[in-house]
Amino acid sequence: MSTPPDPLSGYPKWAQELARKYFTKTLNTFVLYGNVRDLVPTVGADGKTGYLPLRSFLTDDLFATRDVVVYYDRAAGIHFSDGESQRDFNRAVSGYDTLMGTDYAQKLPKDPARVMSLLRSYFRLRLGEGKRIACIIDFAETIIPMAEAATYSPEDRGALVALRKWSSDPLFLQADFTVCLLTENLNDLNQRFIQSAHTAEIRIDHPNAAERQAFVEYSTEGTPFAERSDVPTRVLAQNTAGLGYTQLRTIVADVLENAERLTYERLSVKKKELIESEAHGMLEFIETDLSLDLVAGHGEAKDHLRSAAAALKAGRPDVMPMGYLVSGPVGTGKTFMITCFAGEIGIPMVVLKNFRSQWQGVTEGNLEKILTLLQAMTPVAVMIDEADAMLGDRDSGGDSGVSSRVFGQIATFMSNTKNRGKVIFFLVTARPDLMPIDLKRQGRAEEHLALFYPTSREDREEGELDAAAVFAKLSSMQST
Repeated sequence: MSTPPDPLSGYPKWAQELARKYFTKTLNTFVLYGNVRDLVPTVGADGKTGYLPLRSFLTDDLFATRDVVVYYDRAAGIHFSDGESQRDFNRAVSGYDTLMGTDYAQKLPKDPARVMSLLRSYFRLRLGEGKRIACIIDFAETIIPMAEAATYSPEDRGALVALRKWSSDPLFLQADFTVCLLTENLNDLNQRFIQSAHTAEIRIDHPNAAERQAFVEYSTEGTPFAERSDVPTRVLAQNTAGLGYTQLRTIVADVLENAERLTYERLSVKKKELIESEAHGMLEFIETDLSLDLVAGHGEAKDHLRSAAAALKAGRPDVMPMGYLVSGPVGTGKTFMITCFAGEIGIPMVVLKNFRSQWQGVTEGNLEKILTLLQAMTPVAVMIDEADAMLGDRDSGGDSGVSSRVFGQIATFMSNTKNRGKVIFFLVTARPDLMPIDLKRQGRAEEHLALFYPTSREDREEGELDAAAVFAKLSSMQST
């Protein structure tokens, strides 16, 4: 007996996960986070793949059978996917005004407290009539933001309580009712809401190489792209790790609409610009033609790094450490050595810039954004300079626990064995004694490279020769 085809097989993995959890009838509230501002692949009735913005995908595909699809965000307020639903809601609001003594029919509220009360009344009314409803709340971090319990505003408390009630209300659970909250960073949301057993968090990942290639072929089919590009579509897909469909469309459109020839150099520049923009300036690419041959002394450290470069080029990520701790006094060339190593490894290297903020919850959200991008860019090497000051400590205090949470995020990410050989950390510091021991152990920054000042005449003479070579190399690069 043949197995019937899975009706969800044409959906992205995250949508399949959402549908299966919803079908259990124990969950109706989902937080979609990650790559939520990108396009979503969807298979049409003709069997061909197309691409829609997430909101359109939810409305026209995932929730296409719902009688009512309502949207809410702070800027636009309450609005609907079709005119009939909007008119039905307006009639219900008139009845609400008569009952409650409000005048919402004249001007709908936009603040969460009044919106949640109004929507709850409308949902209970229509669900009681057997209507099927989906509610999409965009920019959810502005509705239930991350905050310490003592600092909640009355509005924050009201929105949080309302959403938690929706997620556990027996009427809402038994009916065909779904709430989707959209946010880029999970850490930007109220953690009490995230940790509730009545909500499910579903991550939308950046597209992988095969998905990127399918999109490029879809976008360039029947166009003169191949004639205007030195980069084949397969190579374009392979060399754009970390980019989403929207950013790929920008690269393709630059070729087709602006008639700009796509060279390998131009692709490298465009990718750098797009990823740095996506990271809001918190990541910076290292692009260099330098090599470890230009590093004076430090023979053992150079041999160690050359072995790592050879393993990466040979496709052996399994023998790579999860990360390196590079320590030594000021002036020993720690940053320069890692910059030179970037010229040898054949994979991108980025520098983690300052991601900390004075505003509560923003630091953790920034770091989550960075780590998500790094996971999408694999393979990639990451240099964190002044790591003792940047990464925090499990026991840090005096900053409302921000440093300890940052430490926890970094430590968890670094110890994920799925990232071995894919995301390689270089923690650079002049004060390794200030680094938390948990980051220096096996499974994190497990290889330790110590650099020291030259102690022999031969080392000093080598340093003078190498300094001249570096100067000549940099001069030739600048003239080029």
